[in-house]
Amino acid sequence: MDNHFHAVVQCEELARVMADLKKFTAHRLLAQIEAEQRGWLLDLLANAKADHKHRSQFQVWQEGFHPQAIYSDTTMIQKIDYVHANPVRRGWVVSPEHWRYSSAHEWLPGAEPVLRCDDWR
Repeated sequence: MDNHFHAVVQCEELARVMADLKKFTAHRLLAQIEAEQRGWLLDLLANAKADHKHRSQFQVWQEGFHPQAIYSDTTMIQKIDYVHANPVRRGWVVSPEHWRYSSAHEWLPGAEPVLRCDDWR
């Protein structure tokens, strides 16, 4: 998506894992933006920085995240279907597996997904 992402994850310390993910990806994104000399984008990220953030110069990620517990296979399927349908609802692709960065590829025989996911079944 252009301004967010969804993921179905399982881990012991979700808040720490999400913080690590955001920190790692923010550093990599900023390095790439600087390497490509896209100052206008750095300016946008600097202007987006929350006032109380004193240890960082840029705001890449929104603060927080919105976890939802999944207690059944039915709910798991519903969440995965929702995530897979997101780019279709936005009108970017006709079918979920057409979205390159989706795990929907994994449901196609012989597909080579960009992101490898564990089988939850």
